[in-house]
Amino acid sequence: MNLEKIKSEEIKPYEQDAEKKQQVSKMFNNISGKYDFLNHFLSAGIDRRWRKRAISKLKDINPKQLLDVATGTGDLALEAHKQLKPEKIIGIDIAVKMLEIGRTKLKRKGLTEIITFEEGDSENLPFEDNSFDAVIVAFGVRNFANVEKGLQEMIRVLRPEGKCVILEFSKPKVFPIKQLYNFYFSSILPGIGRITSKDKKAYSYLYESVQAFPEGKDFEQLLQKLGLNQTSCEALTMGICSIYTGTKQ
Repeated sequence: MNLEKIKSEEIKPYEQDAEKKQQVSKMFNNISGKYDFLNHFLSAGIDRRWRKRAISKLKDINPKQLLDVATGTGDLALEAHKQLKPEKIIGIDIAVKMLEIGRTKLKRKGLTEIITFEEGDSENLPFEDNSFDAVIVAFGVRNFANVEKGLQEMIRVLRPEGKCVILEFSKPKVFPIKQLYNFYFSSILPGIGRITSKDKKAYSYLYESVQAFPEGKDFEQLLQKLGLNQTSCEALTMGICSIYTGTKQ
């Protein structure tokens, strides 16, 4: 796979001639107030099951120090705490308004000593090499301006024998699920998202970025090339979503 031609890097929420990273930050800040509601509503609550399944992949290593990249409002970090009870979870994201909502959740649940959320760039992580037992990310990798660099950073801060878990949208292949999925994601979801979130582009960008993102064996090969072994891919909900795992060499 040619790492220089990952098409999702070219898909941007707003202007094609502006930097993707700033556009992604702007988009998520714009929709932050409705983000959790739309996630659960538009997926009929299935996104909760996806996160639960993704975190279950870490039970075999019982991580104590865990990093949640592109944490958003923190749902994956909260699921990690619920299942794994690690000593420390750090979530990092570039969208400050998403983090504010996440911190409100932490205060409400009394978890501010165990989970912390920090503003930061997923492609330039402010942590030492080999700092975490596990690194997780849900629906964030396809938003990286440089997918290879973001993944390299995740692997850099992962300790040897540590585990990486990535939850990301994929594309169903089977009739009629493929056709229904494409219609819903390209026509229905953007309309609902536009009315509810007041952002005309955010949910059109979602469909376009998923279409352009490498998946399945292609993404596994990318992870292997960047230094992960024992990689796996599990398709969920008839291929709408996939969980990728790998262990640092």
